[in-house]
Amino acid sequence: MHAANQVAKRWFRVTPIGRVRRPGATEFDPGAYYDPFAEAALEIQPRWADALTGFEDYSHLLVIFWFERARRARKPRQQVPEGREGLPEVGLFATRTPRRPNSLGVSAPRLLRREGCNLWVSGIDAWPGTPILDIKGYAPRDDLRLDATVPNWLETLWAAHDEERGGHEKMVWPS
Repeated sequence: MHAANQVAKRWFRVTPIGRVRRPGATEFDPGAYYDPFAEAALEIQPRWADALTGFEDYSHLLVIFWFERARRARKPRQQVPEGREGLPEVGLFATRTPRRPNSLGVSAPRLLRREGCNLWVSGIDAWPGTPILDIKGYAPRDDLRLDATVPNWLETLWAAHDEERGGHEKMVWPS
């Protein structure tokens, strides 16, 4: 059997280290808009408290989480991002949809403060109660890509979000 086929048939297990809490959100509502720039708490399990030592020195984090309540994509598909007219049809891997073969989410929120096992952040696009799989300090030398580009349709989508939601500071990409 080919080695790639052996890897594809292997299963592995991940264990959450905490959950996302959004003050004021009592229950998960799949139709609700959760402002990613509102304060949220990353509630890390107490057994991981010692692993948080030194986090206060970072301005931003990398957070990997599991969209446990998203329907999984079972086959390759293309879609119009958010079903918006005027945007091209693209493959699901070209989007940030939570509906993926493995519903992983990644965000780089600003760390506002640490209170014990709670990391208060701004800029995470996760639902209330979302399991957190891992967190890392954001390191510009490793994580920042000044030569990164995005497709035109994504800039169009961001502009629509800013207009609909009152916008936030526009990010200016280096040329």
